[in-house]
Amino acid sequence: MLRNWAAVALCFVALCSAAGAAVAQPGSTGALPGSVASEVRLKLERDGALSVTDVVTVPDGMTAQRVLPLRVAMGGDRDRLFQVTDVAVDGPGTAEATEDELRYTLRAGASTVTYRVLGAVAESGDVLEVRWRPVSGWDVPIDKVALSVIAPEPPRSITCLSGPPESSAPCTGAELGDGRGSRATELTLAPGERIDLTFGLEGGVAPPNAVFAASGGLAAAFALTPSSITGLVVLSLLLAGGATLLWVLRGRDARALEGAVGPVEVLVADAQGRVAFASPDGVLPGQVGTVVDEHVDVVDVTATAVDLAVRNYLWIEEVGDVDWRVVRRNPADAALSGYEREVYRALLPDGVDAVLLSELRSRGVDLAAVRSELYADVVARDWFARRPDAERTLWWWAGVGLAVLGAALTAVFALLGGPALLGLVVVVAGGALAWGSRWMPARTSRGSALLAQVRGLRGYLHAAGPSDVPEADRQVVFSRSLPYAVVLGETERWLAAFAGTRTELHWFGEERRTGDLTRFAQRFPGFLRALDGVLAQAGHLRSLG
Repeated sequence: MLRNWAAVALCFVALCSAAGAAVAQPGSTGALPGSVASEVRLKLERDGALSVTDVVTVPDGMTAQRVLPLRVAMGGDRDRLFQVTDVAVDGPGTAEATEDELRYTLRAGASTVTYRVLGAVAESGDVLEVRWRPVSGWDVPIDKVALSVIAPEPPRSITCLSGPPESSAPCTGAELGDGRGSRATELTLAPGERIDLTFGLEGGVAPPNAVFAASGGLAAAFALTPSSITGLVVLSLLLAGGATLLWVLRGRDARALEGAVGPVEVLVADAQGRVAFASPDGVLPGQVGTVVDEHVDVVDVTATAVDLAVRNYLWIEEVGDVDWRVVRRNPADAALSGYEREVYRALLPDGVDAVLLSELRSRGVDLAAVRSELYADVVARDWFARRPDAERTLWWWAGVGLAVLGAALTAVFALLGGPALLGLVVVVAGGALAWGSRWMPARTSRGSALLAQVRGLRGYLHAAGPSDVPEADRQVVFSRSLPYAVVLGETERWLAAFAGTRTELHWFGEERRTGDLTRFAQRFPGFLRALDGVLAQAGHLRSLG
C-alpha cells in the first residue's frame, strides 16, 4: 500500500542531577530509582482528534501533580485553544479537564491516563501541523519520557522543543527515522518544564480543527464569545420586541390619522332648529393639540385664551395698531377645567382686571402650571394612560442610566479581561431606550379614536362656510369653531371663509367697526402672533413657529 499507517517513536531521556548524584550509564533504559517516568503515546485519528495515552510511574512515598493550561499564547495577540474530553484514569490517581486546564494527581504506582484532544491540527500552507505538549506542568522532575506518534501517514517533519514554557531550545536530539521511527533525548526535564511537539503531515490527512482567539487585553475583552453572542441575541430580541410593540401602538394612531374618516357630527341642531358647534368627544381646543402631538405647545394656550373669550370669560380689544388688551369679564368658575383656570390666572392674576399684551411681554408669564394641568387633564379624560411628559422623562432617564451602567461594565471588563462586549451591548440597549423615549407615551384606544375624529373636525374647518349655517347662528358657530381652527392651523382659511359676513362678535372689540368680519379677518392674526410671542417668552412650552 502506498499509504500506510506509520509509527514514529521518540525517546527523551532526562537526568535529574544534584550534588553528588549518580549519572545514568550509557545504554540504560529505565528511569533512575526514586524518580517519575512517563510514556506518552499519541495517535492522530482520521477525524482530527488526537488520542493520548499517558503511562506514568510514581515512586513509593511520592505524589505527582500536573496542571496543563489549555490556552496557549501564540504571539501576535493570539492564543490557541485546546479542548480535552473523555478523560479517564486506570490506577492510583485522578485526572480531570475543565475549559481552562487539564489536571492530574497521581499517587505511588503506575497509572494510565487517557484522553482526547481537539484543536491540535492546524493548516500551514498546503500541509498540516499537529501540535501538543505531551509533557508539561509537572510539579516534580521527570527522569525519563518516552513518546510515540501514530498518524494515518508518516510525518513529513518533526519539531521538538524543551525547557521552560517560553524557551525555544530544541530537544537534545530529534530526527525523522527510517522504518524504526524517530528518536530524541533530553538530558534534564525539571519541574514546570515542558516538551512541545509539532509534526507535519500531508494536507488532507485529517481535517484541521485548530481554534484561535484574541489574547488578553482589549482585543480579548472585546472578542466574540458565547456569552457576548448570547447577549447580542437577547438584545436583538428585546429591541425587536420593543419596536414591534411601538409599531403596533403607533400604527394604530397612524391609521387613525391617515385612514378613511367616518362621519363626524360637528354642527348639531336642537329641537327649535338652532344650529350649534359641538366638538367630538367634548374635546377642548387646548386638549386637541396635546392629543395630536403629545406635547403642550404655545398654540394650545393661545387657542385656549381665544376660547375663554368666546365663552364670555375674557374680552379682547384692539388698542391702536400694535397692541391688544385682555379684560376680565367673568371670574373663573367650576365650569372651567384645571388647565383653563391656570391659563386665566397666567393672563389675569388675582387683583388684575385688564392687561395689555405689551405689559405681559414686559412682566412675563409663568406657564408651568398650565403645562402640568393640561397633561393631567388628557390622562383624566382617558386619552393617555400616563402623562406624556412624565412617560418620556422616565424612559429617557432609564435609557441614560442603562447606558451609564453599560459603560461602567465595559470599563471594568476591559480592565479585568472579561467580556467587555457585553458592556457595549448594555450601552447600545440604553442608547436605544433613551432615543426611543420620544415615542413611548402611546395613546389609549380612546385617544386613538379621538385622532380620527379630530381629522374629521379639521375637514369641517377646511370645507364649511357661511352657507352651511343659518344666519342667526353664524356668530356663535363661527366663534365657537375659531379656537379649533387656531390650534389645528386652519385660522387663515376659516377667517377667509367668513370674511364679509355681517356678524357682530360679542367677545372682540375693534376700534373701527365695519359691520362685517372683513377687518376682523385682517387684524385677528396679528393678535394671535402677539399672544404667541408673549407666551413663548415663558420658555416652558414648545413654539411651533
